[in-house]
Amino acid sequence: MNRLSRSVQPPRVLNIQDLRRRAKRRLPRVVFDYIDGGAEDESTLRANCRAFEAVTLRPRCAVATPVCDLRTTVLGNSVSMPLILAPVGSCRVMFPRGEEAAARAAGEAGIICTLSTLSGCRLEDVAAASGGPVWYQLYLVGGRDCALGGIDRARKAGFSALVVTIDTPVAGFRERDLRNGAKELLSGKLGPMLPFVNQLLVRPRWLAALLADGGLMKFENVVIPGKGPMLYADVTAALEQSVVTWDDLKWIRQAWNGPIVIKGIHTPEDARRAVDMGAKALVVSNHGGRQLDGVASTLRVLPEVVAAVGDRIEVLLDGGIRRGSDIVKALCLGARAVLAGRAYAYGLGAAGGAGVSRAIDILRADLLRTLKLLGCASVAELDETYVNVPPDWLAK
Repeated sequence: MNRLSRSVQPPRVLNIQDLRRRAKRRLPRVVFDYIDGGAEDESTLRANCRAFEAVTLRPRCAVATPVCDLRTTVLGNSVSMPLILAPVGSCRVMFPRGEEAAARAAGEAGIICTLSTLSGCRLEDVAAASGGPVWYQLYLVGGRDCALGGIDRARKAGFSALVVTIDTPVAGFRERDLRNGAKELLSGKLGPMLPFVNQLLVRPRWLAALLADGGLMKFENVVIPGKGPMLYADVTAALEQSVVTWDDLKWIRQAWNGPIVIKGIHTPEDARRAVDMGAKALVVSNHGGRQLDGVASTLRVLPEVVAAVGDRIEVLLDGGIRRGSDIVKALCLGARAVLAGRAYAYGLGAAGGAGVSRAIDILRADLLRTLKLLGCASVAELDETYVNVPPDWLAK
């Protein structure tokens, strides 16, 4: 066990917040704030976590549960627990070969890993590293031909589902990134970089690891015809030209012969539209509070989305997952499983693959302990009777 692996073991790291502190200590401010920050005032980012405090648990006491079954299925994939690694872009600046490290940890844990289009590692390498089920998240950056190329590669590499993100017509206004000079640092021009470069220099171990991994990455899965992989500095402009509409789902469905997951659902109307478009699952998500600030937390809108679609489609929840009890509450309100992004990204930034494994282990232990304290023998038995929900959350 190396130094970084030891740094995330107990008693140093007991929860996701401890991983966050370790990541903040290791990473430059611009990289840490990319993981940690949200849009504008970050009110939605905070609301995603705080919403779980409004839902309280109702345990069945004097119930012996020596064994609790955490297993479930998501889109036919058998998983060891109802947790999916959410797509997180640019993992390679957090740790060398970051997406591969996260996929490897997910595969070892028996859960699904979702790879972002905006990955620094080739999707084929990530699929090979996982050894378990992998999903591919799709942005239309680079245009339709570029997206079709990525879809074809994902199918051949063995990705089992395509996750289409629909809430990013433009990049959210993430003020931390602007204050930290993210654009200037990505420009590669010495003059604009100078006021901000010191935050990199004060993290020499991180910087040495980045340079040894090839330096500032390209997006290996966004191969623009005639130009090659998209440069990191081009991503903001590319996102603004890659709006996904419901009409796009038609040609995406023709190109992808597997299940489609629509990520970014926030209203019953869009949930029903996802069903009508033939999606097999949807993700209730506000992009972790990184896009439109001021929208409701995902847990808050989960009940009305579930009520709108019934059992016609699998509903997943993304946003604010920091504890195993958060997973329990989401499942009680109708989610099949949850996606977690920051929780494992903190682990990746803190200690690479060992940190991701530690994040998964923390959530697994939390989930198991919560089930036992609830007197519930399996995640399949969780329902609304195990929670108290604010009355105004419930669908009329």
